[in-house]
Amino acid sequence: MTFARRPLQRLVGDASPRTLWLLAILLALLLVAPAILGKYWLSVLILALYFAYVGQAWNILMGFAGQLSLGHALYAGLGGYIAAGLFFHYGIGPWAGVFAAVATAVLAGAIVGYLGFRFSLAGVYFALLTIAFSEFTRLAFDHWEWAGGAGGLFLKVDGGTDIVNLRGGPLLFYYVILALAAFAFILCRALLESRLGRYWLAIREDAEAAQAVGVPVLRCKMIAIVISAALTALAGVWNAFYYNNLFPETAFAVGRSIEITLAPIIGGLGTLFGPSSAPSCWRDWARPSPTSARRSASPASSRSSMAWRCW
Repeated sequence: MTFARRPLQRLVGDASPRTLWLLAILLALLLVAPAILGKYWLSVLILALYFAYVGQAWNILMGFAGQLSLGHALYAGLGGYIAAGLFFHYGIGPWAGVFAAVATAVLAGAIVGYLGFRFSLAGVYFALLTIAFSEFTRLAFDHWEWAGGAGGLFLKVDGGTDIVNLRGGPLLFYYVILALAAFAFILCRALLESRLGRYWLAIREDAEAAQAVGVPVLRCKMIAIVISAALTALAGVWNAFYYNNLFPETAFAVGRSIEITLAPIIGGLGTLFGPSSAPSCWRDWARPSPTSARRSASPASSRSSMAWRCW
């Protein structure tokens, strides 16, 4: 029992009972929200949870480790394309394809991180490197026939619910993204309370001083970008199957990378609640475009119009 309690105590840390109760109430409200909200507000809540999740993923690299990335669309795009492509061409479901998607994003993150951190790129220079890799990948996918090229990759929309292949309506995707957001929150809390989290904070404040006292700076930075890339790839898989279409010009767009950074920047870099709370304050990102009213009322088309509005 003592050994079982220690990880839980470390996770809770110095959080007050009031904070824990508020988190439990918030989780309970989110679990029952679909039964209360209409379709429009459910779609708004889905996007809020999506941005909260990707915000936590980006926050690990920038907020915790202090490394500015403006190319996180690279990992989301790779994750989405690999999982969607495996499903489209070979019938491999997303629950299996996600492993290949995450592995591909982790490899890309390791390459970007090694080139940047090995040669001591930081700040705007490292940010430019991440943008460059995202743009190079966009150009490659524009001419990759397996991924649909510039014409895009479209997933078949079925009328029923198929959890195995992640096919269904907004309710299914709501609970998936809720689980991802809760997982990211708990993971970030655990990372902050760990030795690795302390190393990241030391690197963020002064990398040279951290190196001088024995912190393995390069290794810690590499771990940060790999974890961040893996989590972002999961968001890319969810995004591909939710919207049912992928285009290189939007999947790897710099604007999409900027969207990922907004929640932690607005809510507070390096904090746990910042990325989760900021999306709820945005007003216009979930408003349907004027042309959406003239489109069909199918779930796929309504999600597509929402996606174009967001990205």
